[in-house]
Amino acid sequence: MLMRCVRASLFAARLFSTEAAAAKKAVTTTEGADKSGGGGRDTLGYRLIGLVYPKRSAVVTIRKWKEEGHTVRKYELNRVVRELRKLKRYKHALEICEWMRLQQDIKLLPGDYAIHLDLIAKVRGLASAEKFFEDLPDKMRGQPTCTALLHTYVQNKLSAKAEALMEKMSECGFVKYPLPYNHMLSLYISEGQLEKVPGIVKELKKNASPDLVTYNLLLSVCASQNNIETAGKIFLELKKAKIEPDWVTYSALTNLYIRGKQFENAKSTLNEMEKKASRKNRVAYSSLLSLHTNMGDKDGVQQIWKKLKSCFRKMNDAEYMCMISSLVKLGDFEEAEKLYNEWESVSGSGDARVPNILLAAYINRDQMEIAENFYQRIVQKGISPCYTTWELLTWGYLKKQQIEKVLDCFKQAVGSVKKWNPNDRLVGEVFKKLEELGDSEGVEKLLVILRNAGHVSTKVYNSLLRAYAKAGKMPLIVAERMQKDNVPLDEETHKLIKLTSKMCVSEVSSSL
Repeated sequence: MLMRCVRASLFAARLFSTEAAAAKKAVTTTEGADKSGGGGRDTLGYRLIGLVYPKRSAVVTIRKWKEEGHTVRKYELNRVVRELRKLKRYKHALEICEWMRLQQDIKLLPGDYAIHLDLIAKVRGLASAEKFFEDLPDKMRGQPTCTALLHTYVQNKLSAKAEALMEKMSECGFVKYPLPYNHMLSLYISEGQLEKVPGIVKELKKNASPDLVTYNLLLSVCASQNNIETAGKIFLELKKAKIEPDWVTYSALTNLYIRGKQFENAKSTLNEMEKKASRKNRVAYSSLLSLHTNMGDKDGVQQIWKKLKSCFRKMNDAEYMCMISSLVKLGDFEEAEKLYNEWESVSGSGDARVPNILLAAYINRDQMEIAENFYQRIVQKGISPCYTTWELLTWGYLKKQQIEKVLDCFKQAVGSVKKWNPNDRLVGEVFKKLEELGDSEGVEKLLVILRNAGHVSTKVYNSLLRAYAKAGKMPLIVAERMQKDNVPLDEETHKLIKLTSKMCVSEVSSSL
């Protein structure tokens, strides 16, 4: 149950943890290319990739390079922009694009404007991207820039705008290739509008041909529906089109076969997936670890981990997270703890998501004392607890009915994020326990925490009233407090107020 708190951050961690390696690779890429031209280590690409901090200016760096008598070439800057986008360093990439746009001796193509638009959307938002598109010369508002704007609408999940733009692109003959359709498929899949998928596929096949991304997206739909039969047909269609499957293809099929308990088929696709894993697609190894784990294959997990360590000098946080999580799921806690110790000794990231896996495991196993000691160790090592850390501890103390600690950890959890996305299940369980105990003081404290987080409702106040009723006490000015909080009273609220009004008046809570 508590491992769900950790799973949500695993994918994000994988992307985040690969950035450091990608940065090093990006510097090497720009270095290598410029060295071949005799520039040595100090190149413009090296300087721009090395800026790192957003406050530093790419434009100042380019100007200084020119003042030193060096030449600035468009293809070099385009390469740097490409690497910066991979690293999610969008601000510096945008600054380079804007500088190039102002240079009379640099001729920009529609594709350059498409990248520029995408970066504006990421750095300054949708409205700025739309204005940039509107201000473009007519000849530059072609297929590349329209597709970039479509991608922006998809990222912002604006179905109506995306559909309208797609219709205009179709009228202009800009949908003769699969990318726009893939964007629309991504949108409908992410929004759960799967009923629109067949129509998009039909239009795609009428105007262009599906590519590997298309087929992988369709396989993801099959995975969400556990539809093995359709997935098999899609895979056969892919092979018939003479498109080479990648590791993502085999990962989706393996997942489906595991869910359908077709383990022989799963082994077959997993073997094919392993053949596709390489240094170029490092993230595939983490997927392989997870799939072997889901099959209960301890030996397979260890083999993939050894192969990963032989391919790369240093493991990133995402890979440690994946392996530790796999060991925990397979019940090998001793090895999981050893691997955590290894991570602790080699990583200086202080990423709380890694220890959270073990913390969740201890709490799941009702080893709260060990969990508390482990938490103290995390803090002593200088790792700052994140929201999930506090949420896990809240669940743990709730199981032990240590209400003061529950409320303290819950307060810390809510206060650890800028905007709290309410976990209604956790809130409900805390209220349920307080109601069972008739802890009127506790529910008042919880109400204050929720009010400060902007999360008070009729349901919350009804829980408070039920706790008072269980304690045999009458709460003070509940209707007035609800009015102040702009919370409506429902039928249950009136019944509970009437019920508790016959009880003895409670002492004034220190929380009021």
